[in-house]
Amino acid sequence: MTLHADPQLPQPRDTVLTLVPYVPGTRPTSAATAALASNEGHFAPLPSVFDAVATSARQLNRYPDTGAPILRERIAAHAGVSVAEIAVGAGSLGVLEQIITSLCDPGDEIVFAWRSFEAYPVLATLGCAVPVAVPLASDEGHDLAAMAAAITERTRIVVLCTPNNPTGVPIPGAAIERFLSGVPSRVLVVIDEAYLEYDTSADPVDAVAIYRAHPNVCVLRTFSKAHGLAGLRVGYAIARPHIADGLRRSGLPFAVSMLAQDAAIASLDAEDQVRERVALVTAERERVATAARGLGWAIPDSQANFIWIRVDDPGREQLLAAFSEADIIVRGYPGDGVRITLADAVTNDRVLAVLASVAGRLPS
Repeated sequence: MTLHADPQLPQPRDTVLTLVPYVPGTRPTSAATAALASNEGHFAPLPSVFDAVATSARQLNRYPDTGAPILRERIAAHAGVSVAEIAVGAGSLGVLEQIITSLCDPGDEIVFAWRSFEAYPVLATLGCAVPVAVPLASDEGHDLAAMAAAITERTRIVVLCTPNNPTGVPIPGAAIERFLSGVPSRVLVVIDEAYLEYDTSADPVDAVAIYRAHPNVCVLRTFSKAHGLAGLRVGYAIARPHIADGLRRSGLPFAVSMLAQDAAIASLDAEDQVRERVALVTAERERVATAARGLGWAIPDSQANFIWIRVDDPGREQLLAAFSEADIIVRGYPGDGVRITLADAVTNDRVLAVLASVAGRLPS
């Protein structure tokens, strides 16, 4: 399709035209294709969740409750906070957009690690803020000292992604506490915990405890990963009541469907079953990472539902080609590496077979 360049016609603003858009993972074209490019849960919905969605679907002719009061009550009880501290949105990404809209004026800065979630700079730019990307440390985790040094008078938000996407490396709770001691109280520190359920590290972040101790902290979570509701788009923030109120005010009305609200409630009710599924994923993560290291690959200690391989562009292209030939879709990041989402044992064995076939043959 040809784009109109006639200046007399309405045009997107320059920021939009120059924006590098978020690129989602490639979708499979057949049932035989292993879709490991997006960090989705590979389990089908829990039966109770499916039943809740089926029941809710009978009311598709009705608008959802835009305030999501029942879901907010359930999340608040689950997290041990008040309902006034909860704001929901269309996935954690939608809630982050609400955070930026609520807090940032044009020219304000948002500091985040890089490489991290690719949507961070997109949302910052669309929100007329300035994205400030701070390179990761050598261990593939956040360089908190460098991030602290990047804070200026214009900084309004700092995002900490733990475990980090796409590297899977978590930020120790004690490190976050030290970092917060040097952050100005006017700066909102958002702890993005999209993968928190998978974190089995020795010092997992207790983000709610950190939130309680620091008035300028906000916790961001989602039902898209461990809860397996990526297709329904529901996430939430835990924030001080005045911040949460701003998020609810800035959210798109009716953004979280009734199907999503009812599915999230049903999933909270099935917490034990969710934990069982998470345990299967983390066990596979350790098996796959250990086997890959045995093949000579340098795999960071991921605490998410994926593994990360740092590799330069020629090697990345060779690796992606090998996966494609094996009918496996993984996620490549130009200049950085490849992320592979974990699935069932049979599919993960297909991944290991590719890694074995390519090991030692990458260009130097």
